[in-house]
Amino acid sequence: MTGYGRGESRSKNLAIVCEISSVNQKARDIFVRFPREIENLEPRIREEISHKVVRGKLSVSITMQSGDGNEQNVSLLNEDVARHALKGLRKLQKDLGLSGEVRIETLLRIPGILNAPTPTLNADSAWPTVQKSLQNALGALLKMRLKEGAFLKKELMERLKNLRKLHAQIAALSPLVVQKHRKSLHERIKAAGVQIDLDDERLIKEIVFFADRSDITEELTRLKSHFAQMQEALNSKDPVGRTLDFLIQELNREVNTIGSKANNVEISQRVVEMKAELEKVREQIQNIE
Repeated sequence: MTGYGRGESRSKNLAIVCEISSVNQKARDIFVRFPREIENLEPRIREEISHKVVRGKLSVSITMQSGDGNEQNVSLLNEDVARHALKGLRKLQKDLGLSGEVRIETLLRIPGILNAPTPTLNADSAWPTVQKSLQNALGALLKMRLKEGAFLKKELMERLKNLRKLHAQIAALSPLVVQKHRKSLHERIKAAGVQIDLDDERLIKEIVFFADRSDITEELTRLKSHFAQMQEALNSKDPVGRTLDFLIQELNREVNTIGSKANNVEISQRVVEMKAELEKVREQIQNIE
């Protein structure tokens, strides 16, 4: 499911900003970018996210700055490097016969003369601040995902309603299949001019065999059970994406079996409609937590 969350947290000398974005993906992948000073916290960061998010491709960005905002603006002058650089420049100037003075601006552009201070930070002591910022971002992310989930639930409930309607139509048509087959068989025999008693044992065996082969009672019962489980999952507060994945596979299996056994045009039409609905459901549940 898609979403975005941003969280901030401050301590005495530290400010942490965490941003998390997620896009649809069947599995869970977490990509984290953070300052090297807190790289030891990566396992904790991943664990914190994994407790809240089961599916999706998540991009996590954590930035850090000092609490007063001044430390990052301070640079240290390396005087030894500056002296050696000045000496080298003056020698080069003399060797090449160049005029003019070596200005301070020129020196300061040479790498290694000005260095930003390396902040000293204990990752463990920074964790409470990082964790709070991360939790705030996760809270905002989950809030957005919940809104999307509510829309998905509404649509899936409508799909389930359509599936149940088609199921009822197939259940009503099922008892008529054998009757139509018996009538059709009798008409073909009559049209062929074959002299055979309609109560002939061979004819009865054929009808019984057809009835047994085309019986879809078990499949209809299992579909009804799967529909109930699907509705229960959609009403659950827990992550149900994988459960719905499994149920859709089972629903497809039963519908395909009905299509192969029914031997009836009207039932086959309903089977095609059910498969179309199930495909729409399958696409949507890939986004569900």
